[in-house]
Amino acid sequence: MPKQTALIEEHRRLGGRIIDFGGWELPVQYTGVMDEHLTCRAKCGIFDVSHMGEVHVEGKDSEAFLNYLVSNDVSKLADGQALYSEMCNDNGGVVDDLLVYKKNRDKFLVVINAGNSDKDYAHMLKIQERMSTRLKNYTLTNESPNYTQIAVQGRHAEKIVQTLTKSNLSAVKTYWFTEGTALGKIPAVFARTGYTGEDGFEVYIPWSTGPEVWRALEDAGQAYGMKPCGLGARDTLRLEMKYPLYGHELSDEGNPLEAGLGWVIKFDKGDFVGRAPMLAAKEKGLTRSLVGLKMLERGIPRQGYSILDPGTKEKIGAVTSGTQSPSLNQAIALAYVPKSMSAIGTRLAVDIRGAALAAEVIPTPFYKRPY
Repeated sequence: MPKQTALIEEHRRLGGRIIDFGGWELPVQYTGVMDEHLTCRAKCGIFDVSHMGEVHVEGKDSEAFLNYLVSNDVSKLADGQALYSEMCNDNGGVVDDLLVYKKNRDKFLVVINAGNSDKDYAHMLKIQERMSTRLKNYTLTNESPNYTQIAVQGRHAEKIVQTLTKSNLSAVKTYWFTEGTALGKIPAVFARTGYTGEDGFEVYIPWSTGPEVWRALEDAGQAYGMKPCGLGARDTLRLEMKYPLYGHELSDEGNPLEAGLGWVIKFDKGDFVGRAPMLAAKEKGLTRSLVGLKMLERGIPRQGYSILDPGTKEKIGAVTSGTQSPSLNQAIALAYVPKSMSAIGTRLAVDIRGAALAAEVIPTPFYKRPY
């Protein structure tokens, strides 16, 4: 039986088309992926992301544990700051990507991906056991069932979310957050983070308060043309930004350096899970790269489609994500290809239903917001 978020009746009221997504009943769309995507880009969108997982890490050894668990440098965080990181396995593959929010020296909130939340938490417990002789003064608590998470994304997001709270949201910089109350009574975290490439906030509140906060945001957003957005638009929005997705660009076998994520792999911070094999791969020289492609012929590349050498027609890689970009009105894709064929301007081909259709490596992100 799929799980439901606290907002399931709101989605039904709004006519959302509900699907089973990683064991959750969630809306894939309301008015249509194209409309929702373009509304988020031009105005604002509201998303139910309550399926994401939340883990509390608390105690004086929390920072040391997290700095060993993830690839980025948690020790550089100030109170009220967030960072994006990979959580790797011992082979240097990616267990998941996640966000770490530092509340204070002894309190962190770790946000993990929905479909991976059980696997992620099990991995965290395994690493806790590994470090048990060195780090004893902290606790891990899976608080995922206790949160509703709502994302408001777009150029009007700050004004809409500000109606919920007396906290000064204009003072919250990107990848920072503040704690306060929503509607004068509901404890809330307001984080200037998101997965769309737009300005926006992710609001964390107690599970049962989700419908009340959703409706308040819905009312406030009417003046700005805000619309509810489903999983379909969330995926096309993140793809235009080259934001990776586990099971597509990231995997337990893949090296995050190949995905262009070297900026969150801090080799100089000391030991962390997966450091040695990733460093060895870097020193040996990476053999493939994640590139952005645009189609030069009519056809939409989809996950799993083969990338071909245009001369020999031999398979050299595969599409990890692809779509018809609503913002660009252009078919685009992310794909792993040999390092030697990853330069901007390189011509490749995509096997779309048996036809080798021309494509070109182009700069990413595909989209940059104009404000």
